[in-house]
Amino acid sequence: MSVTLRVCGAARTVTGLSLLFEAAGVRFLVDCGMFQGPKSLKALNYEPFPFEPRGLDFVLLTHAHIDHSGLLPKLAKAGFGGPIHATRATRDLCSVLLPDAGHIQEMEVEALNRRNRRRGGTGPVTPIYTAADAVRVIEQFRAVELDDWIEPAEGVRARYWNAGHMLGSASIELEFSVPGGAPPTRVLVSGDLGPDCSVLQADPQGPEGVDHVICESTYGDEDRHCGPAEERRARLAGIVREAARRGGALLVPAFAVERAQEVMWDLVTLMDAGQVPQAPIYLDSPLAIRATRIFLRHAAALEEGAALSRALRSPRLRFTESGEQSRAIALEEGFHVVIAGSGMCEAGRIRHHLRNWLPDPRATVLFVGFQAEGTLGRLLRDGATAVRIQGDTVKVAARMAEITDYSGHADAPELGRWIQARGPVRGGVFLVHGEPQAIEGLAKRVAGRGVVPEPAILRPTLDEAFELPPGAPPVRLPVQGRRRGDAERLGRPDWHNERAALLLSIERALDDAPDDAAREALLRRLRQAIETA
Repeated sequence: MSVTLRVCGAARTVTGLSLLFEAAGVRFLVDCGMFQGPKSLKALNYEPFPFEPRGLDFVLLTHAHIDHSGLLPKLAKAGFGGPIHATRATRDLCSVLLPDAGHIQEMEVEALNRRNRRRGGTGPVTPIYTAADAVRVIEQFRAVELDDWIEPAEGVRARYWNAGHMLGSASIELEFSVPGGAPPTRVLVSGDLGPDCSVLQADPQGPEGVDHVICESTYGDEDRHCGPAEERRARLAGIVREAARRGGALLVPAFAVERAQEVMWDLVTLMDAGQVPQAPIYLDSPLAIRATRIFLRHAAALEEGAALSRALRSPRLRFTESGEQSRAIALEEGFHVVIAGSGMCEAGRIRHHLRNWLPDPRATVLFVGFQAEGTLGRLLRDGATAVRIQGDTVKVAARMAEITDYSGHADAPELGRWIQARGPVRGGVFLVHGEPQAIEGLAKRVAGRGVVPEPAILRPTLDEAFELPPGAPPVRLPVQGRRRGDAERLGRPDWHNERAALLLSIERALDDAPDDAAREALLRRLRQAIETA
């Protein structure tokens, strides 16, 4: 049986994972993620799929994060009517994450259309999908259990393995049967893999002796310290004490699922033990609040579920669901903690808290998750002195801090060990879901371990296709049809980032000019440069 793979997302970027498999007339996806980050990358969400959704037989979903599940409502809206196989926890989390994503799109499009009307711009823009579309797609989910084989179509079997990344996350083993009794072609898709030191999740697992491995590489070039929970809490305690000494807000941009819950758990534990000053802890995210209820429902499946449950029911936590409650936090005096989405500061309520507090040296911003290139979170983490938020320039005087221990992703040594443990890998290793430098770092590590020869380590670009023969290296196939976007530039900072940087530079130069005459001269030179371009 000839098995083909087309990489329709997360190719040399960390978002939008979508893998199209085809064998003996069966066509299916593993994941259908939304693109996040620079605007040129997010624009792909509005483009047609590079395949016919009606022609898909089923979808296998590794976990609920939006960069893996976020375009499922669009897929169904475009005509896909088949089953979506996922763990029960993933289904439950998608039932809140996907409608929230649809609601955000509706609000953003409404605001964009208002601006376009004021400017006399183009006709109305429609959302990729609505909250109602997302609610409908949940009806297509079918629950699977870890370690159990399912046969979603004739000739194709799938088995879900614990990935250790988040509640409900899984790696997916695929078997494509071969007529005549020959050994099947075996493929393993990692999904996102968790670190060995995760407090809530068991270590990632997987089968041995597969033909091809498709592995994430988010931290493929990093060797991050990841100690026990006590060490993590000790580092958090130091940051909290310093934030309290400054007397302002401690802002924590956090992903709504798992990161927010872990941070709340640690803060409550530290305050209960008297190791940090007492302060209100606001969870300012309706999505994270709903996700927290799902965590409580599935607590028995977690390593420290009982302790987490106690912390998440603490009276120290203040859940703010309405917009009015969220805005009222700005009236809070003195030291307090605000946990809000999104984790990369690209949307959600964290942005209005950042607008309020970034210019204030009393404030602290704590990053606890990955910050992709081109995102507001990455700019702040890397030391920007001014940023653009919703069209306004905001100066940055707040202190930045980071704790990488909260990340739900394995680092380079852990990824290398996980791939090696899947051996012998008889065919190839595909490195996806990573920025180019991370992919290259992991490729060197895999090659150094002798898992497969260097030519069999693939770094696919968007929409590349491959044949996956049993027991042999993958074969690149000719490009069919139109390739979406600039494969080499996708995921990198784009002209929107350059424009924001230029506007900040102009404002800084005008502010620093000695007098009005110098400012007028600077503006004349800028105008001349534009007119002669």
